[in-house]
Amino acid sequence: MNALLIYPEIPATYWSFKYALKFVSKKSSHPPLGLATIAAMLPEKWDIKIIDQNVRALKPRDIAWADMVFISAMSIQEKMVRKLINRCKEFHKPIVAGGPLFSEDPDKFPDVDFLVLNEAEITLNDFLNDLESGNPRRIYTTAHFPDIKTSRIPAYELLEINKYATMSLQLSRGCPYNCEFCQITGLYGRKVRLKSTLQIISELNKLYDNKWRGDVFFVDDNFIGNRSFLKKDLLPALTSWMEKRKYPFRFITEASINLADDEPLMISMEKAGFKTIFVGIETVNEESLVECNKHQNKNRDLLASVRKIQEYGMFVMGGFIVGFDHDTPSIFNRQIEFIQKSGIVSAMVGLLNAPKKTRLYERLSRENRIIHDFSGNNTDLSINFIPKMNLDELHNGYEKILQTIYSCQPYYERVKITLSRYKSRTKFPGRLKFSQIKALFRSIIVLGLIRKGRRHFWRLFFWSLFTRPSTFGMAVKFSIYGYHFRRVFNIR
Repeated sequence: MNALLIYPEIPATYWSFKYALKFVSKKSSHPPLGLATIAAMLPEKWDIKIIDQNVRALKPRDIAWADMVFISAMSIQEKMVRKLINRCKEFHKPIVAGGPLFSEDPDKFPDVDFLVLNEAEITLNDFLNDLESGNPRRIYTTAHFPDIKTSRIPAYELLEINKYATMSLQLSRGCPYNCEFCQITGLYGRKVRLKSTLQIISELNKLYDNKWRGDVFFVDDNFIGNRSFLKKDLLPALTSWMEKRKYPFRFITEASINLADDEPLMISMEKAGFKTIFVGIETVNEESLVECNKHQNKNRDLLASVRKIQEYGMFVMGGFIVGFDHDTPSIFNRQIEFIQKSGIVSAMVGLLNAPKKTRLYERLSRENRIIHDFSGNNTDLSINFIPKMNLDELHNGYEKILQTIYSCQPYYERVKITLSRYKSRTKFPGRLKFSQIKALFRSIIVLGLIRKGRRHFWRLFFWSLFTRPSTFGMAVKFSIYGYHFRRVFNIR
């Protein structure tokens, strides 16, 4: 069997970093980890290729080579998925599809020959067994959650890893919290299921042996879902592994805000190599936090929590939402004020939407407020339900937030705030890559000589170089991020 695994193109969004990637000559932020994991689960006697359309074009000869095409995608890729399905059908190739897009609403894809839904550790094996016996069903689904200690090491060797800015791996699935707007518990449950430390070390070894050096993203939806395991087992092993190899990676992950309450955990994470944490802050409105069941964020000083994480040597990226039923027009200025004071450089602000498999979708359906499917992009102006706030007022307020926080002056002010607070307790050996040298010179040309905001760029450039030289690389990196955000949100 010749199996062609395809990951469709993702449009330019906040998370694509499309305009920033050009500075470092990369094609995509992250690899298709799901397909790399699927590739490792397919029979050894098969010939397997992975084509990520974000890093290279899919050619007719690629489809012609395949006996079967596998597609995985998220909601935001739906438009490209439909084009891809039509293309493969022109070649009369059987299509196997899975991943969040298809698991969310399989009925939307009648042209797909085989739908292998939910988690592949269960459903893919059933499909392969039936395929071997010559009698495969069209749909494979399950209500059970597998033990991911059975998951294979992703086939990183099938990826064009040098075309990515970051590599990915996964420690856990599931989240102990149950936020109303979040799909995670619907897709993966509330019980946190963990890989073993040995599995994670094996995956890191494979990345290392494939010559990867740089950022590695733990794609867990809440990395600190099992703190005891982290403190006693994984983080000490990670620290030892990293120290022996002179810290070849910098780790990124997602965690709930209560990470700030656990100083020993923050110390251990920073020592193990974690440098960037994405935190779902969502809103500064306490009533909206109650509404969406974000109880881990309630009754706390969110600014102090962010500052605490920053002071323990980790940069904070933040997720914010407007459009809750309890939001009033004052929320827009309050969100702007919080983001500026927090120094969160990468502040992803989105309009509330209700994806399927969320409790929010169920509630709004009962209230007859759902008007169409979620686009998958929470940073455009689309909203798939009738909000309590006037829609024009909501759109205008949302635009005001973006136009304010990503304009040059407030953006560069936040960069300076976060770099001023940064205190690294672990000394990471410096490794200057050729791509970083190119990024520096390109930033000088594009941001320092051509684009609007040159004065702010040079102020940060010389401030970091002479006042906080240890942060100079991050100052350049954040400047490039700002350029991407301004392009995505059409900020002049």
